[in-house]
Amino acid sequence: MIRFLQTENRMVKALIVVIIGAASVTMVLYLIPGLSGVGSSSPDTYAVVFPHWYSRILSSGVEIKQARVEQIAQSELQQRNPQYANNPMLLQFFEQQVGQQLVQQQVLLEEAHRLDIQATDDDVRQYLRTGPSGEVLYPEGKFIGEDAYRQLIDDRLHESVTDFEQSIKDDITIRRLQAFITGGVTVSDKEVQDTYRKQNIKIKFDYAVISADDVSKTINPSDSELEAFFKKNAARYAQAVPEARTISYFAFTADQIPGGVQQPTQQAIQQYYREHVIDYSVPEQAKSRHILISLAENADAKTVAAAKAKADLVLKQLKAGGSWTDLAKKDSDDPGSKDSGGELGFAERGKMVPSFDNAIFTQKIGDIEIVRSNFGFHMVQVEDRQPAHTKAVNEVLPEIQATLVRQNSADAQARYAQTLTSEAIKNGMEKTAAAHHLQLVTTQPVAHDGVIAALPDSTQLLAKAFQGKQGDPPQSAPTGEGYAIFQVTGITPAHAPTFADWKTHVLDDYREEQLPMLMSQKTKALADQAKATNDLAKAAKAAGATVKTSDLIGEAGQVPDFGAVGQVAPQLFDMNVGAISGPIETGRTGVVAKIDDKQQPTADEIAKNVDQTRDQLLDQRRNQAFSVFLSGVWDNYKKHKLIQINNKAPGQQAPGM
Repeated sequence: MIRFLQTENRMVKALIVVIIGAASVTMVLYLIPGLSGVGSSSPDTYAVVFPHWYSRILSSGVEIKQARVEQIAQSELQQRNPQYANNPMLLQFFEQQVGQQLVQQQVLLEEAHRLDIQATDDDVRQYLRTGPSGEVLYPEGKFIGEDAYRQLIDDRLHESVTDFEQSIKDDITIRRLQAFITGGVTVSDKEVQDTYRKQNIKIKFDYAVISADDVSKTINPSDSELEAFFKKNAARYAQAVPEARTISYFAFTADQIPGGVQQPTQQAIQQYYREHVIDYSVPEQAKSRHILISLAENADAKTVAAAKAKADLVLKQLKAGGSWTDLAKKDSDDPGSKDSGGELGFAERGKMVPSFDNAIFTQKIGDIEIVRSNFGFHMVQVEDRQPAHTKAVNEVLPEIQATLVRQNSADAQARYAQTLTSEAIKNGMEKTAAAHHLQLVTTQPVAHDGVIAALPDSTQLLAKAFQGKQGDPPQSAPTGEGYAIFQVTGITPAHAPTFADWKTHVLDDYREEQLPMLMSQKTKALADQAKATNDLAKAAKAAGATVKTSDLIGEAGQVPDFGAVGQVAPQLFDMNVGAISGPIETGRTGVVAKIDDKQQPTADEIAKNVDQTRDQLLDQRRNQAFSVFLSGVWDNYKKHKLIQINNKAPGQQAPGM
């Protein structure tokens, strides 16, 4: 419950949806093929869209700024993958996606303007009040105020209110364009009924399974056949054995550093605390518990009155000394807290929905009150409150000490590694290792993705070793428990193996090449035999296949050794009871099925779901129609070279033709 009472994530998601909503809704082409680079544009321009042919001549296109692309990409990455928010490669990937979405959005806006379709400031205000952000911007129907609104947009999206509201206006415009283009799309009653019927047919079937792994084991060529295959595919194996490098190294761990690792001083601890004091600030918090009587937002007056009456009864019982644990288990509609007496723990100010947040920070501690939110009626009790404060240094002393010890150890290891590397460059690896009582080791040839077993982690060492040349000066690399000083002493180029050395791999490759044809043959033979005898079990036994039985499933049903039936074998839903299928190939299995039972939705079920199915079918048809429209627009812009991507923008490459 505490998570769905919180507003921050929901608000941020709502704002992000608004920013690139139009592009996301209409993203059918996704990446932009065949656009020209803009050699003359400045690096702060991601792309230029020219509304007309003469716009290009006059250089009066609409620019999409690189800063805008970066800002939206950063927000998107922060929301989807916050743990990778500072990953430059992933950020570049997001920038390319967002940039091309914004290009597509601008093309759609130009088409909307051409058709005199636009949104007004009044439309924006209405959207802010009633859209996904309305609950936060207009709690209980009252606007939070211009200053709070501006601060919220700045804090969450790091942009101006003007830019944010323009994004909303663009989104509304594109949605109206989509509605205009697809307004004539219709579906007949028969199509709706047939669609629902087909989507909701359920079948149960026996199925015989031929395993690719089992069939693969039956492919046992002679040595002469394998050797002929090896020679025929000589180009395939020309560099099958990857390049390997022989490495000489000596390594040390933290406990081998002369003088050991310095313990942090009181002065260092105090300095670290001062520099990081913001990390130890604790915001104002309130601890509360509640019992929820849930209520739909669009509930009628009678339902609201019934819920309020139940809430009043629970409140009366609580104030009379009733057990929170018992009453929460019995009456609360919050599955996340009902079994723990409604306990929500501590929450920071602003993390709950407005009415609940206001209650836990203003209500007298110990009192029990009824609070209404968009989730229903809450019986709320504030158990404790903590003012905002900063933890004293003594409270965080063990944490700071551990951090400084790790830092000191890492610094000492790096310094010692640099000292040893310099000595090895000057005096040689062998003398340096001996002078410091460290063991010099020379590996067998190791591939780039190999391991040096004696080291806890040889990943970084091997990465560096394969970047240089044989005989390069000694280098150092962390090993997970210290450092290794190393030098590449030999290189074995990638080469073709001998047949004897590679025989096992050749057998695997031979089997993989022969397997598809053999699987197809065996599955077809099984299907033919089962149909001829009308006995799947007998045919399966003769073929060495395993017979299994599915549950009663619909189109989305998953079956072991089979997968998603609606995707792998949709034809099964068109078959009659007792019918045997043809061969079904699922990748690693071959299957033949026999229908045991088939259930179709009743006329009443179809009638009850006709509106929902009609909406789904209309959405599908409208998306298809809009895709056709967008493809035509796109082809026109490409044909007249009205879109240009700036290949000088940071991290941007012009797409290929």
